[in-house]
Amino acid sequence: MNRVADIVISAPVPSKVLRDWVTPLELGLLAAIWGASFMFQRVAAPHFGAFPLGELRLALGALVLLPFLWRDRASFPIRLWPVLALIGAINSAVPFALFAWASQHAPAGVIAITNSTAVLFTALVAFAFYGERISGRQTLALAAGFAGVVILAGAKTAGLSTGWAVMAGVGAALLYGIGVNLIRSKLAGLPPIALAAATLSTAAVVLLPFAIATWPTSPIPATSWLAAVALGVVCSGIAYALYYRLIQRVGGTRAVTVTYLVPLFAVLWAWLLLGEQPTLPMLVAGALILGSVALTQAKR
Repeated sequence: MNRVADIVISAPVPSKVLRDWVTPLELGLLAAIWGASFMFQRVAAPHFGAFPLGELRLALGALVLLPFLWRDRASFPIRLWPVLALIGAINSAVPFALFAWASQHAPAGVIAITNSTAVLFTALVAFAFYGERISGRQTLALAAGFAGVVILAGAKTAGLSTGWAVMAGVGAALLYGIGVNLIRSKLAGLPPIALAAATLSTAAVVLLPFAIATWPTSPIPATSWLAAVALGVVCSGIAYALYYRLIQRVGGTRAVTVTYLVPLFAVLWAWLLLGEQPTLPMLVAGALILGSVALTQAKR
């Protein structure tokens, strides 16, 4: 039984049973949590701003996971921390700030759909830098996915032009794709929950000066504080523990497929709780992007 399973289940469980039951359950739970994160950002970002909200999310998430980092501190020698800081910046600090900024300018569902392109970027980065082959089917899927991005960027939702917000979300997704491959190649074998704590902590340090410089001067409503706390504790601390564990167990390319479930939950939460109605361009772009992701991941 692998190290990740030892963290989750104390009794020995065959790896096939773990894959058949635990992995799908964790993927669904993670998708629901991250889907809600876009709704929380829509609530909190207008009052906090991009850098302060990103910093709160990182710091609170790191605090939740620090006990695991302390427990496994022997696995994190000093020479490893520059790599952790780089990956923390790429995979957490900058994407969190980009998504927080985008959430001020576009509905939650739109931003969540851009998040799904992380799967496509993961495949592209693996092809460009790690020698993984891209088949003709995958090439077609990538073209369809990026066509969906173009449709999404050119559309107006609720009277808003969302082009720059879509580009910010796609930029964050690109960084996620780079980060997943770096975790797989540079940090394989480390305790996953402690690894999540380490990268979130270093990301919080990276973002802190920008958050201080742009901290809001106006009073922040209680609902925005609650949304920010939920982002940090649930959508970062708990969710990143699940995510890193999935990367360790099933690999980066498979773990990142959770992103094509996230928009479904994001649109649902925003529709039910924020009153954001799905639009035709959103549905078309979402179908193209999520269809391309499914095609990229399907077995031959």
